[in-house]
Amino acid sequence: MLRQVVHSGLRGCFYWLGLFVSRHPVFFLTVPSVLSILFGATSLNKFQRETDLELLVAPKHSLAKIERTLVNSLFSINQSKNNLYSDLHTPGRYGRVVLTSRPGADILERADQILQMHKAVLEMRDGRVTFIGHQLGGVIFIPNSREHQVKSASAVQITYYLQSYGSALQDVAEKWETDFCHLMLKFQQEHSDLQLYPLTSSGLWKDFYKTNTVARTEVVVSLVLVLIAATLTSAMRDCLRSKPFLGLLGVITICLSTVTAAGIFISTDGKYNSTLLGIPFFAMGHGTKGVFELLAGWRRTKEDQPFKERIAAAYSDVMVSYTMTSSLYIITFGMGASPFTNVESVKIFCQNMCVTVLVNYFYVFSFYGSCLVFAGQLEQNRYHSIFCCRIPSPEYLASRPVWFKTMMNDGFQQSSSHECDSYQKHFIQRFLREHYTEWIINTYVKPFVVLLYLIYVSFSFMGCLQISDGSNLVNMLASDSQSVSFTITQQKYFSNYSPVIGFYIYEPVEYWNITIQEDLRVISRGFIRISWIEHYLQYLKKLNVTVLTKSDFINILANSFLKQPEFQNYMDDIIFSKTSEEVDIIASRVYMVARTAENIHEEILDLLETLRKHSLISRIKYIVFNPTFVFMDRYSSSITSPILNSSVSVLIILVLTVFLVINALGNVWVILSVTSMEFGVVGLMTLWKVDMDSISILCLIYSLNYAIDHCAPLLFTFVLEKERTRTECIKNSLEWNGTAILQSNICFLLGLMPLVFVPSNLTFTLFKCLLLTVTCTLLHCFVILPVFLTFFPPPKKRHKKKKRAERKEEIECVEIRDNSGMVDHVTAV
Repeated sequence: MLRQVVHSGLRGCFYWLGLFVSRHPVFFLTVPSVLSILFGATSLNKFQRETDLELLVAPKHSLAKIERTLVNSLFSINQSKNNLYSDLHTPGRYGRVVLTSRPGADILERADQILQMHKAVLEMRDGRVTFIGHQLGGVIFIPNSREHQVKSASAVQITYYLQSYGSALQDVAEKWETDFCHLMLKFQQEHSDLQLYPLTSSGLWKDFYKTNTVARTEVVVSLVLVLIAATLTSAMRDCLRSKPFLGLLGVITICLSTVTAAGIFISTDGKYNSTLLGIPFFAMGHGTKGVFELLAGWRRTKEDQPFKERIAAAYSDVMVSYTMTSSLYIITFGMGASPFTNVESVKIFCQNMCVTVLVNYFYVFSFYGSCLVFAGQLEQNRYHSIFCCRIPSPEYLASRPVWFKTMMNDGFQQSSSHECDSYQKHFIQRFLREHYTEWIINTYVKPFVVLLYLIYVSFSFMGCLQISDGSNLVNMLASDSQSVSFTITQQKYFSNYSPVIGFYIYEPVEYWNITIQEDLRVISRGFIRISWIEHYLQYLKKLNVTVLTKSDFINILANSFLKQPEFQNYMDDIIFSKTSEEVDIIASRVYMVARTAENIHEEILDLLETLRKHSLISRIKYIVFNPTFVFMDRYSSSITSPILNSSVSVLIILVLTVFLVINALGNVWVILSVTSMEFGVVGLMTLWKVDMDSISILCLIYSLNYAIDHCAPLLFTFVLEKERTRTECIKNSLEWNGTAILQSNICFLLGLMPLVFVPSNLTFTLFKCLLLTVTCTLLHCFVILPVFLTFFPPPKKRHKKKKRAERKEEIECVEIRDNSGMVDHVTAV
């Protein structure tokens, strides 16, 4: 009884809301339009981009950032500017270039051209530039040579660091990076036998925002396709009941709400980033479902009622479901926007998505509801749905040409059958009623559907076992950018070694102690080392000094070893503490490089975790750091936590609302359906080479809601039906909800198609995930659920009883006819 009271109360509230909107359509049409104009103008005036890529993509709270702070406090950033592995605890400003020659050629034979380019770079006087070294890639060594003498190499990598501390030097360094890219382009044009792949420190975020530029045309095409699809799928041959403009206005409603939400975000000092490009597509998917549901609710109303009553009835029928699904969107994305989310780009996206869904909800029942009011008034007064002129009488049409009859034909009035529901002539609804539902419930089709589902589950499970995180920034850049080309080339030629890892000893250690020296060798075993302690011990061995006291060790180190020209670069790697009594070493650093195989990322993560665990039990207190650790550290847990939190929140809500819905079994079916769809999307997107980055996680949160958005009305229509057989309930449920589901998914699919042609990894990930979401949704709504609902609860009226009743009525009719014949025969006799 409580469930029925709550449900009836909500329906009654939305019935009165529909009446209120139908009585004040001009107000509800004008206010949203004015808000969109105001906030749209605000967004244009205050538009800003977020330029800190680390803030957006790297986990906000991680041990690597704490380690970087400690490193910065120990070793000044301005030190080591003349050393090979300088500035390891901050990426700073730099220009980097990889040079390759034609396949099979030796890059070392192009030394003159490389030095010519290097000289041109050094002559750029926009800041203090220091050439810190070069590296060789694709190296072939001379066989049986000592010390691995190089025979040839395929690529050379050169890095130029800039000193850019302070706002003035930052501006100079930024200009230097721009000139550096122009110089590399010019040099490439002059030397066609070399291939240059430049990269600068600002190149990553510039290529991150390049997606917005390259996607503009495709986004416009996407909007046009959605407008066309919405218009065509809302049309009918009946010129009175056809609602093509309502489909068009539905898409415009969603666009206006998205513009308003963007204006709200920017007016509150929000900064745009490329991940927000997915919000219009997410809003379109949810918004079109609500628009087409409201239009379907209008079709289900009785035509003999006043149009205001029909609006109220449509609101009462649809808005309860739309309110619940919109609330789930806000709750799930609200969990993503909570402090539990450790990635800023995901948090900002979820905040914007919550605002967008909320604004979208109000625009649907206000702006679109007003459009529905005016369309209903035109229909009641028998005006043409396109030309807005009165439909002529049948007598007048009879004397007109065929083309005029076709354009002005009122199908219901001209029909001799006088169907009770004229909207059943909609082509999608007719297809579902007369063809598809009869086919999907066929006994011979069901085994193939079960087999299809088993294949679906198998592939999904196989994909879920291969999930990998996407902390590689290349996954979010424009695919034709310099950063992507540089990264691919660098991974091809320079993937044998890990990045240079700084090994920082942050407490005083007895370096002269043989036991400590052995511990240092154990820690660095297996690494290629650039270590002052190893070179110093070799230096002592040459001097034939074996046993040293603390004072002798430090005295020779400071006054002899570090004075040698070849070892002066180690002066910045040792921090001395001088007091009146003695000199001590309070901190030092060495550098290590690990050999890697194919999966560099996973190996570095494992290495980082191993070294951190060892540092907790080692007598030597140390930390390891490289600037890339900031992006890798805790990325997997940080990026997957929003989808886990959202999933748990949805399950909790669905369980708690068991006591508020009319039939609790409907919630059970929704949970099972959503779990199956989410499981499929995760597994299949992994098989499609999509990593777990911020974009894919946001798509997974969206697919969770998208599944509920489309499956819940279908399932509850089936579950609440009592007086029909399973087959009839499935037919009725598909016919009742299938039109709106197909309309919204067709529009959504057509809107996604242009994303394939955007040369960006970000949009391609968005396309893959959303395409899988739509595919899994259609598969469950129109194939899997209609078949599985015939096997499992809830129970329905059985076919046997119906057949027996029909057989009994048939026999009785035959007996009556036979008896009447006998009476007539007797009377005649």
